[in-house]
Amino acid sequence: MDISRWRQPPERAFTKWITIFVVARFTTHVVSRAPPMTAPNISESEWIVMERFWDRAPQTASEVARALKKPTGWAENTVRTLITRLAEKGALRALDGEGVRNFEPAIDRESCVQAESDSFLQRVFRGAAKPLLLHFAENTKLTPEEVRELKRLLDRSLKQQTP
Repeated sequence: MDISRWRQPPERAFTKWITIFVVARFTTHVVSRAPPMTAPNISESEWIVMERFWDRAPQTASEVARALKKPTGWAENTVRTLITRLAEKGALRALDGEGVRNFEPAIDRESCVQAESDSFLQRVFRGAAKPLLLHFAENTKLTPEEVRELKRLLDRSLKQQTP
């Protein structure tokens, strides 16, 4: 797992976050067999643990702790505490096996991204997407490819809204 993406300069991290937000907010792409579960509110540290499970599951707490030890410096007990919290919140589910407890995500990443995006939009921009996009456009240096992708997503959103 490439954890270096979590330690990006703030401007690049914001660019990636806002791109994810735009995709989640302005596209319809989720097809699932079951109705989506409401995503729990998870902390930044819990998000790092969830990323590990979304990348590869099921896993034991020890496997996740070993994988996160070097990039985060967290002790195994720290990771176990985060996994316990995530299980209590309904983000992870335990799979009891032969003397070993494995965990897997109980909610998909896209649902969590959508919930985080909606929460941020409500909290910071009072639910209005336009001020968010204007702030983003004025304060973020986008690559030409990122600009093309955002234009494509916004054009698709506009076409979906036109009768």
